[in-house]
Amino acid sequence: MNITIAVSCENFAGCAVVISHERCFLDRICTHILVFEGDSEVYWFEGSYSECEENRKKRLGDSVPKRIRYRKIV
Repeated sequence: MNITIAVSCENFAGCAVVISHERCFLDRICTHILVFEGDSEVYWFEGSYSECEENRKKRLGDSVPKRIRYRKIV
């Protein structure tokens, strides 16, 4: 994790949209999360990434996301 970026984000007083796959980084800087799930559902969560994952498991169980399949264009 790049500590400089994390510290800068923590000290930033505004709003930022962050896209990352690094869970430790997200856990450190996120206070609100906008989650895009399953069948184009959007879920707003207030809390850290770890809390959001716990909440998702309570709501949806341990199921893994399913890949959306599209019709082939002919």
